[in-house]
Amino acid sequence: MLRPKRIPLFPLDVVLLPEMSLPLHIFEPRYKLMIERCLSENLEFGMILAGNKKAATTGCTAEIVKKLREYPDGRSDILAEGRAVFRLTELLDEKDYYEGIVEYVADHPARLDLESEKRLVQAFEQCHHLLFGRPWLDANREQPATLAFRMAALLPLDLDRRQTLIETRTEGSRRDLLHGWIEALLPKLADAHRARQRHTLN
Repeated sequence: MLRPKRIPLFPLDVVLLPEMSLPLHIFEPRYKLMIERCLSENLEFGMILAGNKKAATTGCTAEIVKKLREYPDGRSDILAEGRAVFRLTELLDEKDYYEGIVEYVADHPARLDLESEKRLVQAFEQCHHLLFGRPWLDANREQPATLAFRMAALLPLDLDRRQTLIETRTEGSRRDLLHGWIEALLPKLADAHRARQRHTLN
């Protein structure tokens, strides 16, 4: 798919990852205009992290997959999904909303280790069960290049770690980072699970 070099931008205190679903409530007039344009032109918009710190320059395009609700005053709820990682090369302030000149970044080719993948999946499945009380069903299991992103989207990771993942250019490195974070997270989730069980018994 040939993506445009100039895209609308939605700076937000969120890190969108490829394949990640993100519900959004659109209420500012400028973003109402932006979403109307994206829907009419079948256009993806770019999401970049913009919080208290300086805005990031690496982000992810978002495709609007569904309009969930439209309000009488023009507000709307939409469901977006992450698509392509980009690097912002120029910020444009020519319309009611920001646009950006972007270049799309691809992963560096690298061989994936199947044993490491097996250990990562096992650790993640433990996390998922502790968080949600049910097995993990990966609907996109045939897409190994985004496995780390799909897992990270379901974990309580801070924004800095999500941004680190999106800036990491090999899937193997992303998996290694994620596995380390999961190993540190598992004991905390297990403690919280035991505390909930004790509370229920009491």
